[in-house]
Amino acid sequence: MIQSMTGFGKSVTQLPAKKITVEIKSLNSKNLDVNARIPSQYREKELQLRNTISKSLTRGKIDFSLFVEITGEETTAAVNPGVVRNYIEQLKQIVDGDETELLKMAVRMPDALSTAREEIDQSEFKAIEEAVIEALEEINDFRNAEGKALEKDLKLRVENIDRLLQEVIKIDPERVEAVKERLKKGVADLKENVDENRFEQELVYYIEKFDITEEKVRLENHLDYFKESIDSDDSNGRKLGFISQEMGREINTIGSKSNYAPMQQLVVQMKDELEKIKEQLLNVL
Repeated sequence: MIQSMTGFGKSVTQLPAKKITVEIKSLNSKNLDVNARIPSQYREKELQLRNTISKSLTRGKIDFSLFVEITGEETTAAVNPGVVRNYIEQLKQIVDGDETELLKMAVRMPDALSTAREEIDQSEFKAIEEAVIEALEEINDFRNAEGKALEKDLKLRVENIDRLLQEVIKIDPERVEAVKERLKKGVADLKENVDENRFEQELVYYIEKFDITEEKVRLENHLDYFKESIDSDDSNGRKLGFISQEMGREINTIGSKSNYAPMQQLVVQMKDELEKIKEQLLNVL
């Protein structure tokens, strides 16, 4: 079973006086990269939250956002009456205005409001942790669903390469005969008498250089290993990527050795399917 690195999870928790919203988004990345947006009063708990995320999401570019909205009457901000009155007196010396308008201007000035540092309530933080876990469960469900779609497409591409390989195997005898005939014609065009025994020996040597038996066997093994790895319990995109590289080497070698247009056309189709596999593997966990 494979898992996608793309996903989204969200959890909303309503406390008596606060609304907690957790959003987690993930995209593909070679390693785990967590970007956290957390209100300043919860910064001391950031490492703990990061650890919770990293245990669940082992790879990908992760955007984690924590929003805390005050819905009750509590507030950590208080008016500094002396500072505000001082601002109003200074403003009166500059302009004549209504007291209410001057007050509106004064409360926007620096230090007009003071904010006390709020200590983290443990029950509140527990609610935040539970919201994070809930969002992680949702994003993992999302990743699993995406993984099923990826798995279906990857298996289709591998089956296509396997089918094309069987066609390569089927026309290989035709290719060998075509190469022999081409060589014989080339010698005949030279209008030279040749030693038939020596010519046959050279022909065998030439044909052996273009033999693709080993490549066909290795490619079949790589295709089987790829399918086994997709069906394994863990999702390992890196492993599948390594196997696809080995598949590419064998396909390229078959192409360079084929020396036969119909086979080269099949190789081009195999390369096209392999490129689509590699593109999809960029998003596999």
